[in-house]
Amino acid sequence: MADSAAGPVDLVILGGGSGGYAAALRAAELDLSVVLIEKDKLGGTCLHRGCIPTKALLHSAEIVDNIKESESFGIRSTFDGIDMTKVNSYKDSVIAGLFKGLTGLIKSRGIEVVEGFGRLASPTSVAVGDRIISGRHVLLATGSYSKSLPGLDINHNKVITSDDALTLDHVPASAVVLGAGAIGCEFASVWRSYGAEVTIVEALPHLVPLEDESSSKLLERAFRKRGIAQHLGARFAGVKTTDDGVTVSLESGTTIEAELLLVAVGRGPVSAGLGYEEIGIATDRGYVLVDRFLRTNVPTVSALGDLRPGLQLAHVGFAEGIFVAEQLAGLNPVPVDYDNVPRVTYSHPEVASVGLTTAAARERFGDIRTVTYNLAGNGKSQILKTAGAVTLIAVPDGPVVGVHMVGDRVGELIAEAQLITNWEAFPAEVAQLIHPHPTLSEALGEAHLALAGKPLHVHG
Repeated sequence: MADSAAGPVDLVILGGGSGGYAAALRAAELDLSVVLIEKDKLGGTCLHRGCIPTKALLHSAEIVDNIKESESFGIRSTFDGIDMTKVNSYKDSVIAGLFKGLTGLIKSRGIEVVEGFGRLASPTSVAVGDRIISGRHVLLATGSYSKSLPGLDINHNKVITSDDALTLDHVPASAVVLGAGAIGCEFASVWRSYGAEVTIVEALPHLVPLEDESSSKLLERAFRKRGIAQHLGARFAGVKTTDDGVTVSLESGTTIEAELLLVAVGRGPVSAGLGYEEIGIATDRGYVLVDRFLRTNVPTVSALGDLRPGLQLAHVGFAEGIFVAEQLAGLNPVPVDYDNVPRVTYSHPEVASVGLTTAAARERFGDIRTVTYNLAGNGKSQILKTAGAVTLIAVPDGPVVGVHMVGDRVGELIAEAQLITNWEAFPAEVAQLIHPHPTLSEALGEAHLALAGKPLHVHG
């Protein structure tokens, strides 16, 4: 059956993840008619298999660390172990609560949700089973999946993805994590807190290789201190499953025995078999190509989130969804500034950044000014017993163009850092702002005082 009798809606969205549902909510708010198509559950990877469940595990890991380290705060406590059934129940209850809220919100806005596998049928329609849903505009928001390497087969038992890792019913005794991006470092951090022996293997020279090198080195030092082994600049050669687990081989000849191998080498676009190329939409290695306005080469089709090349972050897809809806409504919104998107790796310690890395800033501006403020000079950091630093990058006699932080809870500081880089604030302008004491936010203030030429709690 076709929907032609009812006429086309304003926007048909294929995919109900962060980008898709944000576009649906904003479009409905702007009085556009919307149909949202989702084959699984509203909320997508972020809510069900990504941001939310991993952060729930990381919080449980933080509690484990607090118990184990409580004596240094004058608290005598004992650690009896981890009940993964209850940990998973806690994690799932967080997801269920947010999912219920999201579905209720979508329903309250009068957005029609079609459950089923959608496929692009034409530049202005999506087929779900035998139903054709037509729209003035189509938004592709089909997200991503956990990638592997050529010849590396995932068996979902001893060689697993992050999806599998989220549903483990026990703590592995040992694990090799292949890939040191945010996903790999977060799981390495969780499992180490839980008591597992963890080894990270990364082909590039540093952990979190997309971050500033200063942040990577601080995280490497912190992970070494925690007993997380690291093989950096090391290429994976192969894995054999054994009765006890896996034997991972590196090109250097090194072998590592462990209970399981987590493959965290990035995420690829979900685009195969969805009719994109048949309609003539330009793609590259499965990614849908878009311009800065998120338009594909087909005028009635846009794409966003993990489906297009670039940053794969839930909050980026969310912002892009709002942008697409506002553009369709004729509001002429400002495109997303990808240079100034905040990024957080929620390991212990956390890594947070916004703006350009030192290398990227040098490439763009030539001369730059940098300052690093060590958290040893921050009162709240000493109370928390966390180590790390805030590194600022600025153009000489110009604005701050990068903020890079390492330390527990620094992810909560990145919102202010985002305002600094997005509003092109000068160091002296931030230096005169008053930060409450004692808070971690003072570290941002102190770093700007130093960059403005009036360092206070800075040694040397």
